[in-house]
Amino acid sequence: MSFNIFEAFKYRRKKTFIHSLDPRTKLALAIGVSALSIIFTELIILLIIFISLIPLLIIAKSIKEWTGTVKGLTLLIVFILFVNIVFNGLSFAVSMVLRIFSLITAFSLFFLTVHPDELSQALIQMKVPFSFAFAMSMAIRYVPTIAREAQTIREAQMSRGLELEKGGFTQKIKNFIPIIIPLIVSSIRRAVSIAESLESRGFGAYSNRTYLLPLKMKKRDYIVLITLLAAIIISVIIKFVVGLPPLLLLSIPF
Repeated sequence: MSFNIFEAFKYRRKKTFIHSLDPRTKLALAIGVSALSIIFTELIILLIIFISLIPLLIIAKSIKEWTGTVKGLTLLIVFILFVNIVFNGLSFAVSMVLRIFSLITAFSLFFLTVHPDELSQALIQMKVPFSFAFAMSMAIRYVPTIAREAQTIREAQMSRGLELEKGGFTQKIKNFIPIIIPLIVSSIRRAVSIAESLESRGFGAYSNRTYLLPLKMKKRDYIVLITLLAAIIISVIIKFVVGLPPLLLLSIPF
């Protein structure tokens, strides 16, 4: 079992154009790309959406982390590909895999380039309740920590003779119980510790909060948002009003 999938939730501090964008802009980009990936089922269009995200990963210098996330989802991708080939054909199966790749890439790009504190502040400035924004930030912050802890427990149990790959499918699931139970216990202890720490510091005592560095949208953010909005509007019009040209309707002929 690989925990590389959780690397997509770990923020990397880098000096790139993508990192410099406002968190709200990157959130809009992730949601916009996800919406387009869900709206369209055509192979060529989904391929275009996916390819268009690769340069953003390169600019953000996040190709390595993204690759690790994809490797962690290999079994899921193979399963989806197989099921769709059996019931819907190869063309539709490849389209669904491209949709998953686009969704993974869009949100990996978001989480890899947005600091949890910036995400929390962005949500608050979007009028999201502080308690929810804080909970969201804490959850994202601790996902990589829990993944590392799971890996540590796994290695410790294997050193004691636990064979994770032994037996059939059902047995393999049972083999992970010695990993899951200690992980749950550890997570509960951590949650209690955080709750006590927050309470001792008067969390939620004041409804009005101030911030040292409020987030401000810059010119580049507006340019990205306008470009994204234009792409969505044009895509929707072509899809539902004008109709897709024959070139974009090409598919694998079996």
